[in-house]
Amino acid sequence: MLEDKEQERTSLEKLGEFGLIEHLTKDFKIEQKSTVKGIGDDAAVLDFENKKTVISTDLLIEGVHFDLAYMPLKHLGYKSIMVNLSDIYAMNATATQVTVSIAVSNRFPLEALEEFYAGVATACKAYNVDLVGGDTTSSKTGLMISVTAIGIANEEDIAYRSGAQPNNLLVISGDLGAAYMGLQVLERENEVFKVNPNSQPDLEPYSYIVERQLKPEARKDIPELLKKLDVHPTSMIDISDGLSSEILHLSKSSGLGIDLYEDKIPLDPTVISACEEFKMDSTLVALSGGEDYELLFTIDQKEFPKIKGNPNLTIIGHTTGKDEGAFLISRSNTKIPLTAQGWNSFD
Repeated sequence: MLEDKEQERTSLEKLGEFGLIEHLTKDFKIEQKSTVKGIGDDAAVLDFENKKTVISTDLLIEGVHFDLAYMPLKHLGYKSIMVNLSDIYAMNATATQVTVSIAVSNRFPLEALEEFYAGVATACKAYNVDLVGGDTTSSKTGLMISVTAIGIANEEDIAYRSGAQPNNLLVISGDLGAAYMGLQVLERENEVFKVNPNSQPDLEPYSYIVERQLKPEARKDIPELLKKLDVHPTSMIDISDGLSSEILHLSKSSGLGIDLYEDKIPLDPTVISACEEFKMDSTLVALSGGEDYELLFTIDQKEFPKIKGNPNLTIIGHTTGKDEGAFLISRSNTKIPLTAQGWNSFD
């Protein structure tokens, strides 16, 4: 993709570091009232008045977190922002600013980075966040991306992982497993392409799951929905590493047991059919797949009538007593201990 000889290629050396930053960020407009000073000085200046500030950082490494053989750079820019915004929404907060730092090898021309930043710009505009800083440097090992997301919340609205109470309902947004199955399709087609570079994959039947992998959406709408419904989550986490891993985080942080019901896990029909095609167990995919960026949270049972029947939310279990452990209750009513088999950065 980056070796297309017909493409115009501008060497990054021509611009230098500051020229490159200025070039890539010149079209980013400031939208947030809290952004006093964005890019162009030694540091950004933000003013949140009486709100609490929430901050999250993620690092994405080529060959570990993404493969440019099937991940277009514009999509990668978009996804890099989503990964971080999701952490802000998982605190029941509003995302306001991001910084983006990249390290690039000399195989990337300016035009490739313009594509990446076009994806960043699309995400910033869609989610109403300001790009307020970052850095660029050289790399000998490909592309590395570091994004920091900043957000705000009222102190009483922030949802920590540790806040769940006994007999809370366990609730999830959206559906699970699609991003992982999209990755399976892309990796399979990439292997076919290596053998036969003239083959053109038909991804139409897999459009939903492929999009969930290449262009995930952070659930900005869920904190907004909960506020509108007057629902106060007692704890919350985003699903980046697989459902079982995140449930174990909530369980450990809150010091409570959690029962998850297999027959309640929301799965899109395309995920079920893809699992059948790849001979994978759909429950295992939902538990361990990761990169869904849905929100998992707990609420008091008395708030159940407020969310009952809402198409965005599914009750998948409940918390139990102190240190009772986390379990999957299977369709046959067997209690199986949950294990974290999801994404591990050091595997």
